[in-house]
Amino acid sequence: MTHAAKKKRLRALQSEIDRLRSELNIGARDEVLYCAPLFDDEVIVIADGLGGATTSVVDGNYPIDFITRYEKDFRTEAAALRVADKLIEKQIDPADVLGDFRSHYTA
Repeated sequence: MTHAAKKKRLRALQSEIDRLRSELNIGARDEVLYCAPLFDDEVIVIADGLGGATTSVVDGNYPIDFITRYEKDFRTEAAALRVADKLIEKQIDPADVLGDFRSHYTA
C-alpha cells in the first residue's frame, strides 16, 4: 500500500471513528469534558475515547504546567462526570473519592 493510500484509509477510518463516537455520545481521546475550580485546584474530566474517563484534581496552570493531586479512572464518562460534580457541589475531600495520585505509581 502506498503512502497516499494509507493516508486515505486513515482518513476514512477516522471518519468512521468520529461517526461512532457521535452515535454513542462519547468524547474523543484526551477531550476535556469538564473543568471547574475547586478551591486553589481544578477538577478535570478527560475522555479516554472509548467511553471511559479520568477525573483528576490538579494544581497549577492546566494544561501547561500542573501537578496531579488526585486521580481515578472510570468505566463511563457519566460516572466520571458525576464524581466531578460531587466534588464541586458538595466540596467533599477528593481523597475520599479519587484516592491519592501518588498511590497509583511506585518509584
